[in-house]
Amino acid sequence: MKQGTVYLVGAGPGDPDLITVKAVECLKQADVVIYDFLAAPKLLKYAREEAEVIYVGKKGGDHTLPQDKINDLIVEKANQGLMVVRLKGGDPFVFGRGAEEAEELAKAGIPFEIVPGVTSAVAAPAYAGIPLTHRRYNTSVAFITGHEDPNKEESTIDWPKLATGVGTLVFFMGVKNLPNIAENLIAAGRDPKTPVALVRWGTTPQQVTLTGTLETIVAEAQTAGLKPPALIIVGGVVELRETLNWFEKKPLFGKTVVVTRARAQASDLVDKLSNLGAECFECPTIKVVPPDDWSHLDAAINNLETYDWLIFTSVNGVSFFFERLYEKGLDVRALKDVRTAAIGPATAKRLGEFGLKSDIVPETYQAESVVEAFEKEPMEHKHVLLPRAKEARPILPVELVRLGAVVNETTVYQTEQASDNVEMLIKRLEEGSIDIVTFTSSSTVKNFKALLPEDRFESLIEKVTVASIGPITTDTAKELGFKVDITAEDFTIPGLCEAILQHYA
Repeated sequence: MKQGTVYLVGAGPGDPDLITVKAVECLKQADVVIYDFLAAPKLLKYAREEAEVIYVGKKGGDHTLPQDKINDLIVEKANQGLMVVRLKGGDPFVFGRGAEEAEELAKAGIPFEIVPGVTSAVAAPAYAGIPLTHRRYNTSVAFITGHEDPNKEESTIDWPKLATGVGTLVFFMGVKNLPNIAENLIAAGRDPKTPVALVRWGTTPQQVTLTGTLETIVAEAQTAGLKPPALIIVGGVVELRETLNWFEKKPLFGKTVVVTRARAQASDLVDKLSNLGAECFECPTIKVVPPDDWSHLDAAINNLETYDWLIFTSVNGVSFFFERLYEKGLDVRALKDVRTAAIGPATAKRLGEFGLKSDIVPETYQAESVVEAFEKEPMEHKHVLLPRAKEARPILPVELVRLGAVVNETTVYQTEQASDNVEMLIKRLEEGSIDIVTFTSSSTVKNFKALLPEDRFESLIEKVTVASIGPITTDTAKELGFKVDITAEDFTIPGLCEAILQHYA
């Protein structure tokens, strides 16, 4: 049997964008991914669909699997000849017990590699605006566990040397022992006025930073009800947070936004909102699938030379059309005599990726504007191919026929109801932890409402801000009982994000 290999991979501190390039490559190739509570679930998107994904997280003493069983599991999977990625929060060799797992692999004769990750000891303070070193404040840093091995007979932390010999102290997993940490440092000679910061869920949209001094921080933490996981930073550099705090000042920081787009199309909106500081909760209400029957489109593709115009009203329409064109053994050269129109810049950009420049891109991005653009064109007896969604609005073909065109409207994709994360969505609506719901089409509105219990619809969305990509989507939402707070003036993803920003500004 082929020898398996294990990669002990650091997942970084929480922000999925802080994953390393090598870690991503490992995840893409893995047969098995064994991951922790602190390893961002979004990183699992890099794993292959056929990969086995196993959660072994440890949260506040609640162990899905004890460490010895995790070790056994890693060895067992590797002995099956599989490539195993052990995905651990932060860095596997910084208070991550990665060394213990590596020792077990070495004992079993299993090849392994260590893929370092960005440790939270560096990243969380940075996202809180606290540099660990600064020549005006310190010349040394120490990383200390705030939760020593309970089986040790006595502590190995040298409090007098730490208290007076190191500039900045960073304690891992120390919130529960915060009173003892503060007391020991003061007793060992550290100034009670020394600044202290607690950073909970550092680098994520849930980040909370609490500051005080060694003599006040325990009371501050108790008043705030601060719970693990959090880092403790002790030292004069904490004072710089007042000047250098950047992450928590992002315009949408602290806001949770539901993204209802199909998962395959959601990344652009998720990326933009995340960059503005929002937590994005993905709850796709639709999924885009091929049509039940390709025969109508196939017939059109076989007669492309008879068409004068090819009009695309969505990115999906472009993608599915060209996918089918290629499957028929043709390529963009089959469209050499056909003029093209795209409903907006995103659709035009996708068309450009296939080597075609759109002849018409209307000023505003809806069917009515496409019609206005074609009113300037001689359309009498012109043959138009309109590949689009099964459920598309009828206005475009109707108006083109009015202009004298011969229109062949053909289905290249359709949308279906999706119901991912529905239970969590309802739970978060109930607890009031959703701030904004975004709608990017009428179908996302209809399907979102269908996911909610009818008798509780009003109470669940009463305090939620509703943001729509444009007036048509807004009209649908209002008809279904939503109070729409935000309607984008530019009917694009950037336009929607800008409208949300303006609302909160």
